Amino acid sequence: MALFGKKDEPEIKLSDITLPEHVGFIMDGNGRWAKKRGLPRSFGHREGAKNFKKIVRYCKDIGLKNISFYAFSTENWQRPDDEVSTIMELFRDYIVDVRNFLSENTRMIFLGDKSAFDEDLQEKMIKLEEDTAHYTEMNLMMAVNYGGRDEIAHAARELAKKAAAGELDPESITEQSVADELYTKGLPDVDLVIRPSGELRLSNYLIWQCAYAEYYFTDILWPDFTPAELDKALIDFYGRHRRFGGV
Repeated sequence: MALFGKKDEPEIKLSDITLPEHVGFIMDGNGRWAKKRGLPRSFGHREGAKNFKKIVRYCKDIGLKNISFYAFSTENWQRPDDEVSTIMELFRDYIVDVRNFLSENTRMIFLGDKSAFDEDLQEKMIKLEEDTAHYTEMNLMMAVNYGGRDEIAHAARELAKKAAAGELDPESITEQSVADELYTKGLPDVDLVIRPSGELRLSNYLIWQCAYAEYYFTDILWPDFTPAELDKALIDFYGRHRRFGGV
């Protein structure tokens, strides 16, 4: 395991710390990784997908219980057609291969609006969620066609439907009422968001669930993000004092 500590202070090992309940990853920098090497952006996405699998395996090995990955946003459809096609191809490959690279007892959850995808892909996503719904060792969430504002608007529409049908008193709506209509219903809020690539923003990712999350930014591009870098982020998180609005 990687060691991390300040000078003249005891070095902290990953085995010494309490892990966060939910770690979210914003997988950024694939295109720039490829551009730095004079390669098409699509090549960077392929390398990023390989690294995704490596990091997921490592997360499971060290005992993280809930992990989420920002794979494709509602805004990403605006990218060049060839880049979007490559991402969709990788996504299809992942759906086919996921049962091989993930051992049993990992629950798969897709966050986002599935309706934008081809019907066969929607069916594969739904079946994978159904087949793994009873697994309890780790929850693996992949945000696809996902946007935080879009998710909250979707939740508001669902609540409005219930109110219009007389099933819900608008005055009784609470934060929990909203949370129960989100894609992450029943799952813990994000404790730690990790964003490689040097960008210092959330980019519309799980904005409700990240209300009290800690952020860890690094200049390393996603294809180069290693398990050792994840160790550093987790140890850094462990050293922070989370007050949740208190003192």
